[in-house]
Amino acid sequence: MKLVIQRVKQAGVEVDGNEISSIGNGLLIFIGISTDDDGNNIEWLVKKTIDLRIFEDEQNKMNLSVRDVEGEILLVSQFTLYGSCKKGRRPDFLEAAKPEKAEKLYLEFAEVLKLNGIIPKLGKFGKHMNIKLLNDGPVTMILEK
Repeated sequence: MKLVIQRVKQAGVEVDGNEISSIGNGLLIFIGISTDDDGNNIEWLVKKTIDLRIFEDEQNKMNLSVRDVEGEILLVSQFTLYGSCKKGRRPDFLEAAKPEKAEKLYLEFAEVLKLNGIIPKLGKFGKHMNIKLLNDGPVTMILEK
């Protein structure tokens, strides 16, 4: 699994011109699922993500987690995180999991977030989405396991 984590002041997802999810202060997480993923790393990735100290404290030091600031999470599946641009000019997505597997693990990731006290807002799996965000910082982290 590969996560692109962005600290945001706000973020939202539109499908077919309609906003389906939005958050205020928190994290926008793009999650990619690979063919090799089996879900064994979800618990580690969730805990690492929600405990990452990437929010500023009163001294303007990144010392607080999304949990500390009572932030929200918007979780969006993104198979293109496993696109390979090594050959040619068109990326291949051979490393990306098939939709059935990817959706199952995406929803499992969301469920583990809930079990850890953060109820995520979700994108719409398998749909073309427009993502709006106000990146705070900008702060963007990549997390893989």
